[in-house]
Amino acid sequence: MAELVLVTGGSGYIAGWCVAELLERGYDVRTTVRDPRKAKDVTDAVSTVVDPADRLSFAVADLTADEGWDTALKDVDHVLHVASPLGMAAGKDPDALIVPARDGALRVLRAATSAGVKRVVMTSAANAASPSSYATEGVTDETLWTDPDDPALIPYRRSKTLAERAAWDFMADHDGPTELTTVLPGAVFGPVLTTQGIGSVGIVARMLSGEMSGIPRIGLEVVDVRDLVDAHIRAMTSPEAGGQRFLATGEFIWMAEMARMLREELGPEGSRVSIRQVPDFAVRLLARFKDPSLREITPALGRRNRHSIEKARRLLDWQPRPARRTVVDCARSLIAHGAVRA
Repeated sequence: MAELVLVTGGSGYIAGWCVAELLERGYDVRTTVRDPRKAKDVTDAVSTVVDPADRLSFAVADLTADEGWDTALKDVDHVLHVASPLGMAAGKDPDALIVPARDGALRVLRAATSAGVKRVVMTSAANAASPSSYATEGVTDETLWTDPDDPALIPYRRSKTLAERAAWDFMADHDGPTELTTVLPGAVFGPVLTTQGIGSVGIVARMLSGEMSGIPRIGLEVVDVRDLVDAHIRAMTSPEAGGQRFLATGEFIWMAEMARMLREELGPEGSRVSIRQVPDFAVRLLARFKDPSLREITPALGRRNRHSIEKARRLLDWQPRPARRTVVDCARSLIAHGAVRA
C-alpha cells in the first residue's frame, strides 16, 4: 500500500508541483484547500503532467483556523507543509503575514504530532538564514538565522523567520516519533501548471509583457520549482534529513542577466523584455515618493550575500539545474499558458 502524503495549500505554485511529483513517484496524496471549490482547479492543474486517477484527495483546512486539521492529518505518513501567506507587502499591519505563517505552522505541527506522522517537511525561505542586510559580503549556510528583531526587516522576511523559529521551538518540546525538516529556497521560478497563483513567477510574466520598463539592480538565487520539489521529497525520505535545515537555493544571477537570457533565447517572443538598468537612487526615489510597494525591494538593491547548498548536496545528493534553463523554461511555459499580457 502506498504511503499517504499531505501537501498543504494545494492550489499554490510550489504545492501544485509537489502534488504532481508525489503522484508521479507513486505516493497517495491528500492536499488542503481553503475552499472545496478549489479542488477541481487543483486536479485540472495536476492533470496536465500526471494522471491523478484515484490517488488524489482533498481536505478543507485554513492556516488561520483550527478546524479541519485533525481530519486532514488522519492516516497520513508524511507532510509537506508548503502553504504560507504570499506577497511582499503587508500594508500597515505586519501581522497580516506574520501571524498566519507562524500560527499556521503550529496548527499543522500540532495535528501532525497528534496523528503520529513520521516527518513534516516545512518550506521556509533562504531569507530566514541571511544577514539582516543583503549588502553583507560572503556566503552563509543553515547555521545562520536572520534576526527577526531588526527593525529594518521587511514583514515577509520576518514572517518566514518567525514561523520557522516557532516550528523548531515547538518540536524541541515534542518527544514523540514525528520529525521536522525545513527547506529554505531562493527565488522560485520554472514552468507553471496553471496561470492561477503563480507567485514569484509573475516577475517573469511582467518582464515578457513589457510591464517592467526597467530592471532594478537585484540579484536572485534562482531555483527551479521542479528541483525544489525534489529537495522536499528527498528531505522527506532521507534517513539523515530528520531534524535538519536545508538551503535549496540555486545559481545567483542579476535580474539584468535574466532579461538578457530571455531576449537571447526567445527571439520575437522576448522582444518586449527591457534590458535597461534602473539606477539604485532612482528606485529609492520612486519608492519614497511614487510607488510605496518598491520599499520592500530597496534593501535588496546591489545584494551581495549568497547561500551555500553544500549540506543539501552532501546529505540529500541534491543538485539544482542551471538558472538559464529554469528562467527560459519558465518563460516558455507562461507563454504557452497565455499568462503574458499582449
